[in-house]
Amino acid sequence: MVDELSLAPCPVTDWSNERRKSCLRSTRLGHRWQRFGRLRRLLVRLALLMVPVSILCGQYWIHDVAPERARLAHTTPHLHSIFDAADPADRATAVVDLVGLGNLDATDTALALPALAELGQVWAVQYDNAGIDTAVISRMIIDHAEQAGVERIVLAGHSMGGILALEVAEHVVTDSDLNLLAVLLDCTPIDLHAVRADERDTGEDLLRWMGWLPGARESRTLRLVVETAARNDRYLVAHRNRLPTVDPGALAEAVTEVLRDKIFSTDAASNGLIEAQFQSIVASGALDDLRALAVRRGDRPRPAVVFLRPRYGTDDEVVDVDYTQKVLFDRVGGPQGSLRVVRLDGTGHANPIQQPQAYNAAVQAKVVPFVDRLTAQDLRPVSAGGR
Repeated sequence: MVDELSLAPCPVTDWSNERRKSCLRSTRLGHRWQRFGRLRRLLVRLALLMVPVSILCGQYWIHDVAPERARLAHTTPHLHSIFDAADPADRATAVVDLVGLGNLDATDTALALPALAELGQVWAVQYDNAGIDTAVISRMIIDHAEQAGVERIVLAGHSMGGILALEVAEHVVTDSDLNLLAVLLDCTPIDLHAVRADERDTGEDLLRWMGWLPGARESRTLRLVVETAARNDRYLVAHRNRLPTVDPGALAEAVTEVLRDKIFSTDAASNGLIEAQFQSIVASGALDDLRALAVRRGDRPRPAVVFLRPRYGTDDEVVDVDYTQKVLFDRVGGPQGSLRVVRLDGTGHANPIQQPQAYNAAVQAKVVPFVDRLTAQDLRPVSAGGR
């Protein structure tokens, strides 16, 4: 070993950048590799880079995805009783409410519509937060109806819930002896073409992310990012001649709201449920369901369809209700058809919670008399006097 004190000082003029680079090359990892040296060194660097990435992915899966997946695996659909029939004579009829995209439980929506109790008992469907199976939902409704002595069913679906209501309706008429009187469709997109372009693009982006990113169906971290970004109008401050800035206080409020209502709330729809709901629109078999409902089965009358919509189509910013109405008229309307269109004043897209007065007034004045006539027809073979 050479004593450092015996080394002659190296003047600045002797410094050489080329000599420095040559020294580094001669001592770097894999400097003796002659065959595919560059490729082998690249692979080693990539392997080293993957170590922290793998650690982060493992923590993401262990602490974010796995617990949520385990929780969702134990969720099941439920049927909640909301109102008893306003008239005890109507207890043999039940109205079953189903909500739309991004919602888990129809309880709050049904509570906003006490006028439905004039038709009979009112029940609300809570979806399985892991996904949607309309066969399971219909079986649940049929079993509950048998236990409660219910003979007649009215299905009500809000927005995308109307598509599910039509699927459930087909199961009810083919798999049970219940009489399905009517299906109420509130601003329902009869197929993907009825969804306005911006909303359709957002939903399709969601499906792509769900397909590309492992654990996206369960990840609460991704849900936090997406939900916070969707609220950017609250915390981004626009400026005329420069980029927008962030209001820290407003951002904190938005994040707190998302954490409270979407992440830590057990009543919030999961990413997987939202995906399943949008897929029900993409793969909508609503036209086939309508065709199946139009077939007479014995003495049972064909179920009617009631379409609730804003008076002006432009008031619904999510669904092209004019398009849906045209399709419904072509399929179940006409002189011999069973379609009733109800136009509501001052409403938007499927918002009975926000506009309960308008919805309840329309149900009392237009929906209840229409369904009552159907009930009277259903009772006529059994009771000569009808209702």
